[in-house]
Amino acid sequence: MAATGSGFLATAQLIGSMGVLFGRILVRTVRFDFDRSELLKNMYKMGVKSLPIVVVTALFTGGIMVIQAAPIVERYGAHGLLGWAAGFTTVREIGPLLTALMLSGRVGANNTAELGTMVVTEQIDALRALAIDPISFLIVPRFLAMVTTIFLSTIFSDALALLGAAYAGYGMLGVEPKIFYNGLSGGLLSFSDVSHGLIKSVVFGIVMALASCQFGIGTSGGAPGVGRAVNATVVVSAAGMFVLDYFVSFAIA
Repeated sequence: MAATGSGFLATAQLIGSMGVLFGRILVRTVRFDFDRSELLKNMYKMGVKSLPIVVVTALFTGGIMVIQAAPIVERYGAHGLLGWAAGFTTVREIGPLLTALMLSGRVGANNTAELGTMVVTEQIDALRALAIDPISFLIVPRFLAMVTTIFLSTIFSDALALLGAAYAGYGMLGVEPKIFYNGLSGGLLSFSDVSHGLIKSVVFGIVMALASCQFGIGTSGGAPGVGRAVNATVVVSAAGMFVLDYFVSFAIA
């Protein structure tokens, strides 16, 4: 019972700390009280440098969806619905969730490691000694960069996944690309489906950014503490994404 209670208390404390950090970030964002050059630098580091892994993952994800759908398509002769099925699952669920999980392992973990290293080497304290607000200088630019990166990467990933699905559908099932894309644009896939996925991408980006920044600036215990913070970031980000995925899907279904 004591262990269960302490677990609930730790979870509540973490959620509260992340909520406070989110509020501080929002205030500075609304006031434009953050370093613009740091924002651009982090967007390049987190977004542009993540493109190779996004491209590879998205293309093969599209192919995997066709492989899974192939038996049903062949059994019922529903070749014309392949485009809709691939598009529906990609833009509403697979695209935003898989992109966010993938980037949480690369971008989120890296951000936590950087911030944690700055904490244990007292660089954060040095910024405060120079009257520089670490939230404005470090946290807000990284937060905005991560949310923007996941949003844009989701759009890019969705398009590439559909491209991969179209090629896989043609190679495995003989579905012409024109028929595949007619299934996307024939009225079955709506703008609300696309917006559903993009809303999720923003939510997932906020979860990942808050977790990585919170664990980064809360690092203690030297180098081993940095490792623990990175591990906690990946675990909490993934769990938070799945939990919020359920509630967001329920709310806007």
